[in-house]
Amino acid sequence: MKQLSLLRSRRFLPLFITQFASAFNDNLFKNAIVTLITFRLAEEYGFDSGVVITLVFGVYILPYIPFSSLAGQLADKYEKSALICKIRIAEMLLSFCAAAALICESLWWLVILLFLMSTKSAFFGPMKFSILPQHLAEDELVAGNGLVSAGTNIAIITGTLFGGLFIMSPYGSFKVSAGIIGVAAAGYISARFIPQAASSAPDLAVDRNIFRSTAAMLSYPFSDRKIFLSMLGICWFYFLGSVFLAQLPSFTKFAMGGNEQVSTFFLVVFSLGVGAGSVLCNKLLHGRVSGRYLSLSLAGVSIFTLLLYLISLKTPHGGSLLPLSGFISRPQALGVILSMFMVAVGGGLYSVPVYAILQKVTPSAYMSRVIASLNVMTSLAMVAAVGMCAAMLALGSGVNAVFLALAALNIFAIPLAERIRKANDG
Repeated sequence: MKQLSLLRSRRFLPLFITQFASAFNDNLFKNAIVTLITFRLAEEYGFDSGVVITLVFGVYILPYIPFSSLAGQLADKYEKSALICKIRIAEMLLSFCAAAALICESLWWLVILLFLMSTKSAFFGPMKFSILPQHLAEDELVAGNGLVSAGTNIAIITGTLFGGLFIMSPYGSFKVSAGIIGVAAAGYISARFIPQAASSAPDLAVDRNIFRSTAAMLSYPFSDRKIFLSMLGICWFYFLGSVFLAQLPSFTKFAMGGNEQVSTFFLVVFSLGVGAGSVLCNKLLHGRVSGRYLSLSLAGVSIFTLLLYLISLKTPHGGSLLPLSGFISRPQALGVILSMFMVAVGGGLYSVPVYAILQKVTPSAYMSRVIASLNVMTSLAMVAAVGMCAAMLALGSGVNAVFLALAALNIFAIPLAERIRKANDG
């Protein structure tokens, strides 16, 4: 398969490994902190764990808003492979500091280092996606984006799982610390093999005023209809994903009557579904950068989200929470698992072509800054998703109602998908 052959190419494999290591480390560290706060540090410090965890997620998203403009400018002005290596060196240094904070179980240092690790990722993001069009042919963009998306989701799920499983085990802080340092080193080694990607705007004057440069950076996509539509389409994917992932633990507990084993299993199912949809996309499109299946993908997301809602209404729950074995034995389990997987497949089928379209329609001289603008917009989309969920739950709506609202809202995004398709395919 041509798509998998990219994994044997130096044009793609080192970048794939580097971005996998980055996503894995971020989620390993983040979930280790969340687990520590939930089961130990919040009580020791006398804080409400829910409040602190909300702060942690805010800290994780925050750097993308002020630093993306500078990251995009640097990625457009300078050769990208050398910048990626420098970022990986910074990650190695941060990983040693993070290891020390984990071993000492210092809450505030852990939060500070999570902010710095996320800042590192904010600078890496524009390079990761803007370098693909320089190393891949146009008929390889869908395949490359599909593999990056699938790899990122696998990295997120494995990093999240290991972070939660290891941190509370005997010598857990040492295990997670060793993992963070080892993966950071692997990411640096792989980055050394990324082929050079020439500067796309060598004469660009970098504006270090993050407020002025962010405003200027965001103004460019608004001037190009194709770019702006593609960015809106990607923001909607992040909104969808954020609602699902944020509500998955509550859906597991209150709608399905399952414990943390079931919640983890759902996370695996969802991540594998996005990965499967991302890989399937290239097979369906035969390498073409096309929006042919965007509307169908979103329709599938709404249908299977609605099915999840309907099944949850008929699922009995109450009493003690079921472990995974108990949940799977229920007659509704197969329908829930299949529906959740298909929602994620639809998300993967939708997101990969929109990313490829954005890379296709964006001039190379602006590519990194457009990706940086996208990072700001997707961060705001995730904040909006959390805000919608918080508002609905505060008003007394159950998590079932959140899923029903998402299925309805998603239908209104189908016209946007059609506009993206027509703007690209004609």
